[in-house]
Amino acid sequence: MGSARFSRCRTMEALVAIFCVLGLVSVCCAARMESASRQKLEVRKHLRRLNKPAVKTIESPDGDLIDCVHMSHQPAFDHPFLKDHKIQTRPTFHPEWLDESKVAEKASEKPNPIKQLWHVNGKCPEGTIPIRRTKHEDVLRASSVKRYGRKKHRSAPIPPRSAEPDLINQSGHQHAIAYVEGDKYYGAKATMNVWEPSIQQPNEFSLSQLWILGGSFGEDLNSIEAGWQVSPNLYGDNNTRLFTYWTSDAYQATGCYNLLCSGFIQINSDIAMGASISPVSAFRNSQYDISILVWKDPKEGHWWMQFGNGYVMGYWPSFLFSYLADSASMIEWGGEVVNSEPNGQHTSTQMGSGHFPDEGFGKASYFRNIQVVDASNNLKPPKGIGTFTEQPDCYDVQTGSNGDWGHFFYYGGPGRNPNCP
Repeated sequence: MGSARFSRCRTMEALVAIFCVLGLVSVCCAARMESASRQKLEVRKHLRRLNKPAVKTIESPDGDLIDCVHMSHQPAFDHPFLKDHKIQTRPTFHPEWLDESKVAEKASEKPNPIKQLWHVNGKCPEGTIPIRRTKHEDVLRASSVKRYGRKKHRSAPIPPRSAEPDLINQSGHQHAIAYVEGDKYYGAKATMNVWEPSIQQPNEFSLSQLWILGGSFGEDLNSIEAGWQVSPNLYGDNNTRLFTYWTSDAYQATGCYNLLCSGFIQINSDIAMGASISPVSAFRNSQYDISILVWKDPKEGHWWMQFGNGYVMGYWPSFLFSYLADSASMIEWGGEVVNSEPNGQHTSTQMGSGHFPDEGFGKASYFRNIQVVDASNNLKPPKGIGTFTEQPDCYDVQTGSNGDWGHFFYYGGPGRNPNCP
């Protein structure tokens, strides 16, 4: 009798335990579903904020959708300080060209024209700007909706003279750059050849850009950046794309890539930030390069960007910045990659062409005709160029100058190799 009661008790306990587990499972499932639907709602709201109503949509051969959005409806104007902002349709001042030496005369070294892939299927009407449409899956690839379109903290390279050694190489970002500091700078220019480096992990990227920097390398860094990048996480593919970036607090809460937050005001209807560049340079074959100029308008104080010779893209309003509201204290040019150290080894993500600088033209990647803008709004050769790379056996940089290319440098590398384990 006692054993039967004991057995019934055990059965009851087991059933209670099962119901408890089922209850916990259903609570967990409910919590997970609630979290998923909350995320879905958050993503939808974010997409509504980013994707403004389009006058016309152009489908690019690479699958991008380019929305032609009325200039006054672009994301910049979500910023409370820009509510009554009158769009400046052209800069008040343009840097005076100093006698810029003609580009290399050798047929093999003449630059080739570069276009964006979406151009083959149409163009945006006047008064509109092209914006690459953000898709649901783009946002989901980010670590959070809030972090979508943002770089990690401390993305700018910190040359040894400018910071404590323990600040260097904290973030897994690696660089090979040329830089100038110690003066007041009002802009910079460079021509860089365009490649399609291979990326080992989707959460890594490879880019080539110029940095306009103000402030310390602590929490208050101001940075304006522009160049080309391959970033599977951001764009969902391995295409080479034109990009810009800005931050006024060392990549913490302000700023973003391209037009993925309010800030940069675009006025150009021909070029889309974040869209694919085509064609790209090939090893021992045709070389394609792009020119980028960023300068401060002395009258209005805004920072303007020009792509190529004729495309004035738009501007970053001066109120976005603290230090850069006056001038920059450092200019950097070069490459950056993320080294996530997959399997405990250095990444094999390439920088530039994936070849070391000493291989030279047609094999290594380059920046040529690098210049700075001075207080008189003149473009001039930089003085006292320094170079910096965290691991020269993985990615390196070599400077030079001549009559054709002015001040130039080759940079980049393959990442992991026998000397870079």
